[in-house]
Amino acid sequence: MRPSNTIIRTSAAALALAALWAVASPAAPEKRWFKGNLHTHTLNSDGDATPSEVTSWYREHKYNFLVLTDHNYLTTVEGLNAVHGAPGKFTLIPGEEVTSSFGKLPIHVNAFGPESLIEPLKGASVAETIQNNVNAIRAAKALASLNHPNFGWAATSKDIAQVKDLSFFEVYNGHPEVNNQGGGGFESLDEMWDAILTAGKRVRGIAVDDAHHFKTIGKSSSNPGRGWVVVRAAELDKQNILGALAAGDFYASNGVVLKDLDLLAKELRITTQPRTNEKFRTYFIGAGGKVLQISTDVNPTYTMKGNETYVRARVDSSYGDSAWTQPLFR
Repeated sequence: MRPSNTIIRTSAAALALAALWAVASPAAPEKRWFKGNLHTHTLNSDGDATPSEVTSWYREHKYNFLVLTDHNYLTTVEGLNAVHGAPGKFTLIPGEEVTSSFGKLPIHVNAFGPESLIEPLKGASVAETIQNNVNAIRAAKALASLNHPNFGWAATSKDIAQVKDLSFFEVYNGHPEVNNQGGGGFESLDEMWDAILTAGKRVRGIAVDDAHHFKTIGKSSSNPGRGWVVVRAAELDKQNILGALAAGDFYASNGVVLKDLDLLAKELRITTQPRTNEKFRTYFIGAGGKVLQISTDVNPTYTMKGNETYVRARVDSSYGDSAWTQPLFR
């Protein structure tokens, strides 16, 4: 009987300690929304401003984080964070635009958070070239994002659907020469994203600036402030921001502001934050790019019926811009 009593006493003590810990332990930090840009350039490649000038622009325009992605160049961010960083308000995350090609087709893949410089690789096809660079990015412990696939009409949805371990895809890029809307038999980036998702690839959609021009402002220039992501994270640091991006806990936008967003087990809920006199039309989109539901509500909701493989939403504004949620998978 003695061993049994000992076990009971030990269990009781453990339960008491657990109860004390539950009371004394601090609650998990509440998650907040952080606005950031994942693709921009400096004088370290083909931009027209220094890394410090570029960083200043984003901080002054109330962004919370920034990834500098110069072509085949990894900018050290420690010094910039020492000057421009502010805990809980602004931080830089290292990045690189791994810039390769297949023949004359430009193949550019961004690396978010790499531990070291990544050398660009080639392949025997567009898909293999993308894959080789994605593999190199993953080996550097970074997340991989395919950039502007319609730039130079470089990559189709069939090419991209062959790639493994691709985390992100630019559904919107603010550069004036990237052909977001497709044309001439080429898919728009929205159509391309649905083709990739329908093929079974869980690739997240991001919106970016791809800014090069900070000194010359105009429609034909590649300026900042045109596309961004808003990420929900517990802390404003590299680990939490990249973790939330990888988990799909964010939305992409080129103007529309969402106050809140919930991807539940079977429901996609959107809470918009209208600007003056702004109205919305929200498209809930499923496999094959099929529109499953259209809503003109300020706070639209879609409940899954059970036969969808995924549902994503695009919120179009009367102002002429949009926001994209991440897919809710069955």
